[in-house]
Amino acid sequence: QVQLVESGGGLVQPGGSLRLSCAASGNIFSVNVMGWYRQAPGKQRELVARITRDGSTNYADSVKGRFTLSRDNAKNTVSLQMNSLKPEDTAVYYCNADRITLSNGYTYYLTWGQGTQVTVSP
Repeated sequence: QVQLVESGGGLVQPGGSLRLSCAASGNIFSVNVMGWYRQAPGKQRELVARITRDGSTNYADSVKGRFTLSRDNAKNTVSLQMNSLKPEDTAVYYCNADRITLSNGYTYYLTWGQGTQVTVSP
């Protein structure tokens, strides 16, 4: 059994910063691509940013230059530093891993965290 446990959401004023963290728990051998998605009310879930094991990243155009994604392979964690936040960044943010391999060889595909609320408001 694996889980992605998120933390760091909250309420922040426009122009402020937040840091989201996500940790994969379980008897894990490796995690492939990790990333963050978000879903605003009435909208589809969209990719925010993702990172490969070797550190290659890609970002949604709307967050480029403001958000930075990083990961720690030894700890199976990924963090999203969000700066210069805007009201349109308000959403539930979900951590995602496309493939998690356990030490026994079992593999989980498309694992999601429970979501964490980010609200940007005066």
